[in-house]
Amino acid sequence: MAMLNFERKYRVRGGTLIGGDLFDFWVGPFYVGFFGVTSIFFIIVGVGLICWGASLGPTWNLFRLSINPPPAEFGLSLAPMKQGGIWQAVTVCAIGAFVSWALREVEICRKLGIGYHVPVAFGFAILAYVTLVVFRPIAMGSWSYGFPYGFMSHLDWVSGTGYTYGNFHYNPAHMIAITFFFTTCLALALHGSLVLSAVNPKKGETVKTPEHENTYFRDTIGYSIGTLGIHRLGLFLALSAAFWSAVCMIISGPLWAEGDPWVDWWNWWLELPIWS
Repeated sequence: MAMLNFERKYRVRGGTLIGGDLFDFWVGPFYVGFFGVTSIFFIIVGVGLICWGASLGPTWNLFRLSINPPPAEFGLSLAPMKQGGIWQAVTVCAIGAFVSWALREVEICRKLGIGYHVPVAFGFAILAYVTLVVFRPIAMGSWSYGFPYGFMSHLDWVSGTGYTYGNFHYNPAHMIAITFFFTTCLALALHGSLVLSAVNPKKGETVKTPEHENTYFRDTIGYSIGTLGIHRLGLFLALSAAFWSAVCMIISGPLWAEGDPWVDWWNWWLELPIWS
């Protein structure tokens, strides 16, 4: 892949957080850095642990493989490798890989002299994951409350947890998170389709400007948030979806006990004086 002139200007030493010039290099178009090395390390070890755990199971069916957390009797202690310790080790590797990747993004931002919006956004995804496998299990007093690593087992865990802790369909944080997820999809679809319609004209026509895009929404709904505003809105919607997903899980169990239906929480609405 040919290197752009701009890339030649920013591919210089400096901007690293750790390691100095030791890992400050590129492999083809990919920047490595110290955190690139740690990312690769954690990925290789984590995948190796998953393969080991899979070899101990009853099947090699990809959809049935599952690396399960330790049983409840181990609490928050370190479990034997074959009794949930593999899950604990894979979790450490996953967090190490995710955080390393985010810090690698920070180093790239420093080299380019741009803001840290991308690593911050990725950090919210990491927060949602860590809430599920670290924060919530600690709050519940056992690693057994973490989700298993597997296709079908993970789906079973989601369904079981959702109905065990009050039915997530009535969980207000779940409602807010789903609303943000759907709204994010709507905003991305509207933005993507509008940009494509403006910059991909028919043969013989010219590419349209942002003014055409703004005018379209002003004509349609009476207001246009603007070229910069739509990206700020999209970032806010996406981060909010991840944040409220984490809130949904952290309050289910530690704050809202097992067996208590969330539908009862909504009684405050029925008790408002406007209904009397």
